[in-house]
Amino acid sequence: MTDNSRDHADGDTDVPDDSEDPNDELQYHLEVGPGDVADAVLLPGNPERVSKITALWEDSEEVGRHREYVTETGTYDGAPISVTSTGIGSPSAAIAVEELARTGVETFIRVGSCGALQPEMSVGDLIITTGAVRQEGTSDEYVREDYPAAADHEVVSALIAAAERLGHEYHTGVTMSADSFYAGQGRPGFDGFEAAGSDRLVDELREANVANIEMEASAILTLASVYGLRAGAVCTVYANRETGEFRTEGERKAAETASLAVKLLQRMDEIKAEQGVDRWHAGLSL
Repeated sequence: MTDNSRDHADGDTDVPDDSEDPNDELQYHLEVGPGDVADAVLLPGNPERVSKITALWEDSEEVGRHREYVTETGTYDGAPISVTSTGIGSPSAAIAVEELARTGVETFIRVGSCGALQPEMSVGDLIITTGAVRQEGTSDEYVREDYPAAADHEVVSALIAAAERLGHEYHTGVTMSADSFYAGQGRPGFDGFEAAGSDRLVDELREANVANIEMEASAILTLASVYGLRAGAVCTVYANRETGEFRTEGERKAAETASLAVKLLQRMDEIKAEQGVDRWHAGLSL
């Protein structure tokens, strides 16, 4: 008979093997452990996007599946790479970052869809996040509200270089991350309900030169910064809130760009090691 408990260091308490102890090697929500995932992980929201992303890789293997979290690990152009779906919103995305970080992940790239706010941004274009407005509550539970949600410059550079090499139309800018799809993004709720200030939200963001709205980036960026990790985001424009245009297209572009960015980040890290520097900069050629 197997003993299904283990002793804590103080010797006083037994905890079942299926506990939610965050120090367990097998993570409670993702059901992955050290060795299951690469150093760099792509983070789509929708679990159905995982297979669409891995279809671009040389190989992949499912290493975890639990609730909204599906994780696969493989290689892209020779670079180790993983993908984990996060579900909708910042609370579940933060869980993914927390548990992946515990397994040794150092780089996170959100790969999603968004609503663009600027008229020149067309459906199917990519938006690469440089920083984010924290209009979600998850990151507030980690750090003071005036702490910036900034994308790592190496990840931003790699995403831009990847989009350029692939010939994809892209924009860079500030993203707003909301906690709701309807009221929090200036849309009417059930039976025409309008939240206070929702009638001005989109216009105010547009006037402040915010590029797009989605629901996860600011939490991912904030947690990565707090933990000394690097993160970024690339989203496909599904809708333009200025022109009213809407189509679900272009997600392959975001997947290609993020996957190639991981390969470029691997090369950046190699160059840094060769040059004996801690951070990649424009003086170092890719």
